[in-house]
Amino acid sequence: MFAFISLLLFLLLLLYVLVCFIYWLIQDRLVFVRFRLPKTYQFTFSQPFTEEWLRPEEGVELHALRFGVDKALGTVLYYHGNTGSLRRWGKRAARFTKLNWNVVLVDYRGYGKSRGKLSDEALHRDAQAWYTWLCGSESEDRIVVYGRSLGSGFAVPVAAQNDPRALILESPFANLYDPARHQFFLLPYRLLLRYPFRNDKAIRRVKCPVYIFHGKRDPVVPYESALRLYSLIPSEVEREMITFPKGYHSDLGRFNRFQRKLSVILGPK
Repeated sequence: MFAFISLLLFLLLLLYVLVCFIYWLIQDRLVFVRFRLPKTYQFTFSQPFTEEWLRPEEGVELHALRFGVDKALGTVLYYHGNTGSLRRWGKRAARFTKLNWNVVLVDYRGYGKSRGKLSDEALHRDAQAWYTWLCGSESEDRIVVYGRSLGSGFAVPVAAQNDPRALILESPFANLYDPARHQFFLLPYRLLLRYPFRNDKAIRRVKCPVYIFHGKRDPVVPYESALRLYSLIPSEVEREMITFPKGYHSDLGRFNRFQRKLSVILGPK
């Protein structure tokens, strides 16, 4: 009997180690749900746009869409969530253009028309590269950095490293350990995760106003994670947590209060 129990425990341990190894091996596909597009793909949106390119290093091509309006109040630099490409996320531009803001939406490496090898360091370099590029045509006090879910992992460090007009976060996390623990609580995620996205560290260096939108019913990123992120914003920084008691992860835009609050944040100074 003892030998049988020992064998069973050994097999369970072996299975656990195998699951951990598989998670470590395929986590790129779990964290970054990429949809590639051929370079010849033609986007169709109801408003004018241009396609923008960055080539920061050999073998890397980064792609973005820029939606412009007449007499814009500034430009929103939008880092999108983990699923899809600009074919999907480009539709979000209308939220900002109707408030008289230009929008630049970027695709990460492997998403849409963007190409390049993934790594935590490279992705953060790319995020900063787009901000630097935008500063070539827009003053920092007219730039709003926007991070949606996974995009908060780029938006927060970019805002911390620079001096934009504001930082807006939709369904953000304090770090990627929180949603990982929420989804895969039995795994040693702190040892396995190669993309920690430590917003909880970067937010301490942010100097611009910070606005966080989050739903209490979010099944992907726990509301508590966003609340902890909010608590770490320096006390001297203007900040606001906009909570949606019936909001989930991807539906905050359906609430009238979301658009009303966005129009206040992005209103003329």
